[in-house]
Amino acid sequence: MGGSAYAALGRLMLGGIARPTGFSRRRAFLITVGLGWAGYGWWGVISDPRYGTSRGLSGITQWVPMGVLGWVWVMAGLLALVAGLLVNCPRVQAAGFAGLATPAALWGTAFLVSAVTSYPSGAGSACGWLSFALAVLWVSGMDDPPPPYLRKRVS
Repeated sequence: MGGSAYAALGRLMLGGIARPTGFSRRRAFLITVGLGWAGYGWWGVISDPRYGTSRGLSGITQWVPMGVLGWVWVMAGLLALVAGLLVNCPRVQAAGFAGLATPAALWGTAFLVSAVTSYPSGAGSACGWLSFALAVLWVSGMDDPPPPYLRKRVS
């Protein structure tokens, strides 16, 4: 193998353009949290919502049934999962990150309103969900580190 062949290791040639196929932390995040969101939507909202969740979301559930909200979580999780499985699709990844942040922000806002108005115990959930939605937005703006062969060597 020549020197250029070694440089091409870990790359996939598509349409004459070398594309990296290695591990991506952003994609791993999308896959991991997407699976978690889909599971939470199915087992935590659709199948058996907790009392505190139902009470904290009363401001939303008067217009939207809990089952529909559960399916929002499932679909957002599946969108993130698909976005994480696709390589070199930044626009799809952006949609995946938006899909992760939206239900968490909705949940956090609903719990915040409930905490201020009628359900003070919802304050902890509001903090958790809103901080997670912000964390998803921060991760969405991070770049994956360059592959090892492009990194500076520190001696």
